[in-house]
Amino acid sequence: MTTIFKTPYELKDKVGQVLGESQWLTIDQDRINLFAEATGDHQWIHVDPARAKEGPFGACIAHGYLTLSLVNLFLPEIMDVQGVSMGVNYGTDKIRFPNSVKVGSKVRGVGELIKVEEVKGGLQSTVRVTVEIENEARPACVVDTISRYYPRVY
Repeated sequence: MTTIFKTPYELKDKVGQVLGESQWLTIDQDRINLFAEATGDHQWIHVDPARAKEGPFGACIAHGYLTLSLVNLFLPEIMDVQGVSMGVNYGTDKIRFPNSVKVGSKVRGVGELIKVEEVKGGLQSTVRVTVEIENEARPACVVDTISRYYPRVY
């Protein structure tokens, strides 16, 4: 369920709280192959199912940066900041990839609001997104995402 903020100022009330989670998403070989095409990263652990089956992971795995890029898909499912003229992805901090995502796995994002601060003309939030792998103890990715929200002026 998406946490809705009617204005960016409501973010201040949720610091330290888990905001929710996205839907589960299956990572299939087509998605991995498309990412390889987009980035030029055709390493066999990602795109060669026969060789990867005999490799250290027992199957193809998603690129770490593919997993990270899914945070952009998950965030709108986790939270919706309304009453803004625009929102900007400002950056990230502390990206880690503690576990690999094997082809066929399901992943989802879980968001926790860890910091909100005022910036010129708006607010900046830091949301820690943990990309969980279904039935795995360790997550695939943990990243602190930084967004800026500029309130709508009437």
